[in-house]
Amino acid sequence: MNRAHKSIHTFSPIQAGIYYLTLPLIYLVSALPFKLLYLFSDFVNLILFRLIGYRKKVVLDNLHNSFPGKTEKELYNICKKFYGHLCDFFLETIKMLTISKEDLLKRCQFTPEAFDVLSKFADQKKSVLLVMGHNGNWEWSCNAFNMLSRHQLFVIYHPISNKYFDGLMHRIRSRSGARLIAMKNTYREMAVNKNGLNATAFVADQTPQPAHAYWTTFLNQDTPVFKGMELIAKKMNLPVLYTSVKKIKRGFYEMNAEVLSENPADTGEGALSEMFIRRLEKDIISQPETWLWSHRRWKHKRTESVS
Repeated sequence: MNRAHKSIHTFSPIQAGIYYLTLPLIYLVSALPFKLLYLFSDFVNLILFRLIGYRKKVVLDNLHNSFPGKTEKELYNICKKFYGHLCDFFLETIKMLTISKEDLLKRCQFTPEAFDVLSKFADQKKSVLLVMGHNGNWEWSCNAFNMLSRHQLFVIYHPISNKYFDGLMHRIRSRSGARLIAMKNTYREMAVNKNGLNATAFVADQTPQPAHAYWTTFLNQDTPVFKGMELIAKKMNLPVLYTSVKKIKRGFYEMNAEVLSENPADTGEGALSEMFIRRLEKDIISQPETWLWSHRRWKHKRTESVS
């Protein structure tokens, strides 16, 4: 049993104390009407961006390297908007604890194209694999997806080391009936559920170990990409859909889904990963402030032994 796994199943008085002390505040914030929620978000943004400067160097370095053609003023404006969105996203995620299903579906909807694509595969009784990035509001979109689609949604996730907050996030992510799969159990769980009408979501823009990654150029930088999505899609030959979440205005999002490949088994090595990364790059360029720039996405460098 690895250390991370052990920590999730080991009782810790400190972890329990932190959780139970903060839980009433979390529910209090969740119960705020949206107008007050966003006023509180503006206040948090003031502290995070102006006073603390949370990961500001990471954000600005990522923006500089990703958009070498932009001016300092343009990059700073993206940075500023990103922190506003980050605070909104964090509080919107907490809002999932109490938001009504009707209100969520008013604020997070499918495009007509997404309805058509998913209905087509549902009519054919075909499960699908969804691949997406950390942009827009992926927490809201996963809950809304499970209410709008005939497919049962499974979400691949990394368990949190504090088992109490892990349970809270599980409650948030499964509120609409979505089911969660720990990353290490992905293929096994998908194989067990292969006879159902399922959609399995991979948020695939995180940072893998360089030796086990597919390498490409993404946002003007050498970038490793998880191979897991592609390997599983080819092995199970599930249609792969790129799923995007666009921010329409504050507190409102739109989900789209488009086919990358209906027969992944016929694609060449790296083809699906390349399709995904190119499509994600296009969305980020179109709406850069809604991607997770505070993540240390480029902490690994390609070596001669990595291809």
